[in-house]
Amino acid sequence: MKAAVLHAPGDLRVEDVPVPEIGPDDVLVEVKAAGICGSDIGRVMVTGTYHFPTIPGHEFAGRVEKVGASVSHLNVGDRVAVAPLMPCRKCQWCEAGKFHLCDDYDFMGSRSDGAFAQYLCAPAANVLKVPDNVPYEVAATIEPAAIILHGIHKLDIKLGDAVAVVGCGALGYFALQFAKLSGARPLIAIDVDDDKLALAREVGADLCLNPVRDDVVARVQEATGGRGVAVALECAGSEPGRNLSIMVTAKQGAVMLYGTAYGDVTFAEKAFARIVREELRVVGSWNSYSLPFPGKEWFDIIGLLADGRLTVEPLITHRATLEEAPSIFKALKERSFGRYHKILFKPND
Repeated sequence: MKAAVLHAPGDLRVEDVPVPEIGPDDVLVEVKAAGICGSDIGRVMVTGTYHFPTIPGHEFAGRVEKVGASVSHLNVGDRVAVAPLMPCRKCQWCEAGKFHLCDDYDFMGSRSDGAFAQYLCAPAANVLKVPDNVPYEVAATIEPAAIILHGIHKLDIKLGDAVAVVGCGALGYFALQFAKLSGARPLIAIDVDDDKLALAREVGADLCLNPVRDDVVARVQEATGGRGVAVALECAGSEPGRNLSIMVTAKQGAVMLYGTAYGDVTFAEKAFARIVREELRVVGSWNSYSLPFPGKEWFDIIGLLADGRLTVEPLITHRATLEEAPSIFKALKERSFGRYHKILFKPND
């Protein structure tokens, strides 16, 4: 089969490799769509995976090609999404059902081979059927959507609460929709990219602000009667995004941090003072797993997609073959790819 194989940071090659063998509790999945996560860019081009060679890719959906002898809930031909986390199921966190905090986990696309390939072996417990009315491309975005919903489940967003989403990339796109479904009003989108703000407006943002030209704090105060937002969802993963999330939050409000930091994190003095003096809750959210495994998040999203209550298609802007993977990752690292939201590989097209 064809696969994009990482041999060292920046050394991604499309090669012929053997189709994976499966065990009695495994499933062989024909990959129909696999998305590029923001973390994939750094992993492929800078830091590398945990060993080499490795096939990257952890956001994907496909068709069941073969099932192990002990698998009874899946059949050849089933349309599926796959959760990439493989918990140890032995540590205290796994025993408590908090699989996202597992002490000794495996993970497709970084610790084990992932989905930038025509076929992938996955534990049957990680494989979820998706309804016929959910396209493979849409099902491939369940993983990033579940990351956001995992954090939303930690918060008590009430009907009519003002919510700001800071950073409106793929994660922010889902954050806006989940906040809207939770009853947020007004729902405020904040980003320096007008294309992302246009997409935010499409999915229900009441107010779109660009810090390059808008006095964001003043505009948020105006939109919320001088209070600020009850909840800020920080999806930018940048120092300005973290500080701005704090500055727009109301007294005793909550700031949810999703964005990954790639260096030491500091806060502006005014932002830190607000955390302390105005008793803000700063909450971290990691990954997307809970009970029943792989998580309530995953089952909730599949239901929302089946009912047409979650919009995904406008997020998908580029589709590519595996052969294009090395050049695409090079362009993404060099920031020469151009404007995009979500890029999907179609390994079997």
